[in-house]
Amino acid sequence: MSASRLPDEDLAQVTFVVLDLETSGASPKTGSAITEIGAVKVCGGVVIGTFKTFVNPGTSLPPFITELTGITDEMLWDAPPIESVLPLLMEFLGSEKSTVFVAHNAPFDLSFLKASAALHGYIWPAFRVIDTVKAARFVLSKDDVANYQLGTLAAYFRTEISPNHRALDDALATVDVLHGIIERMGTFGITTINQMMSAGSKQPKSNNQRKVGLKAVPQSPAKDQSTSSEEQL
Repeated sequence: MSASRLPDEDLAQVTFVVLDLETSGASPKTGSAITEIGAVKVCGGVVIGTFKTFVNPGTSLPPFITELTGITDEMLWDAPPIESVLPLLMEFLGSEKSTVFVAHNAPFDLSFLKASAALHGYIWPAFRVIDTVKAARFVLSKDDVANYQLGTLAAYFRTEISPNHRALDDALATVDVLHGIIERMGTFGITTINQMMSAGSKQPKSNNQRKVGLKAVPQSPAKDQSTSSEEQL
């Protein structure tokens, strides 16, 4: 669904659902599965709901995943399978007309969610998608940050919670990163969701343009390109 076909809204009035997944590996195509879901629904800078659950992947976790995330097989034994979680998650996410989907490296999360939805007979909504990796590249140069990893952006925007490879904490950190990005979008005259979506198809500002636009803005909080059908920044 084209963003231009939906009513435009001021970014302060948009309901965003910011989501993060932990998984047993890098791709659903290789048999990896979701192990934890964290999501935050936010509008106007205010958190209006959270979603958090472990998911039993049906297989043992590789040791490096446990080392990275701290999630163990024992923690997942009694967790619901993804087919039980999906209807609750879909209800929390809402419709493509009511919410905008946000994730850091969104194609990664979407690949797992879409694969799970297809496997269990759900139609994945054609959400408008904000990828905070791409959005950060638009408003921040390499003079601002060394890279666009979540931990780097969290430090730059001084998020309340530091990313730690746990789904809800990383989603909460991404919320603060999103708010920092939106603040900087405003310095480029981008104040509505359709403008923000359109910004994704434009070249990022030059370093000099960014410095002029962002000089007075405080540094405080207020994954690859998708092949999906969603409109995505």
